[in-house]
Amino acid sequence: MWTERASGSGQSDRREPKVIVGAAIIADDRVLACARSAPPEVAGRWEFPGGKVEPGEAETAALVRECAEELGVRVEIGTRVGRDVRMAHGRSVLRVYTARLLHGDQPKALEHSELRWLSAAELDSVPWLPADAPIVAALRPLLAES
Repeated sequence: MWTERASGSGQSDRREPKVIVGAAIIADDRVLACARSAPPEVAGRWEFPGGKVEPGEAETAALVRECAEELGVRVEIGTRVGRDVRMAHGRSVLRVYTARLLHGDQPKALEHSELRWLSAAELDSVPWLPADAPIVAALRPLLAES
């Protein structure tokens, strides 16, 4: 997927969208969901933890870093969940990976207002951010299998 942007000369150049990564952290047949605390327009909506991939950073390395920053946990990254989800009018793309906690780490809500472990049957019990909704649908069979 590409986006186009007009350069100073009036010509458009094509650039790849920014990648946002998310972690579907699974433990005991449940996935970790995180409630946003900011900005105000999305506060109280639920998401998978994660964030922007920095230039030159691998997606999995970004996800390990983001989980440490947001939740204070160490994780092992697994396989992709679902498809790329376009965000910000195509300027970014969300990619979610399964993950598991390491060394008995327990997530802490360092940057979120609340954390919940949800089973497959509980996935619809929280209001997900629109970008995370397709991932929730793709995750449901994975939780039912585990």
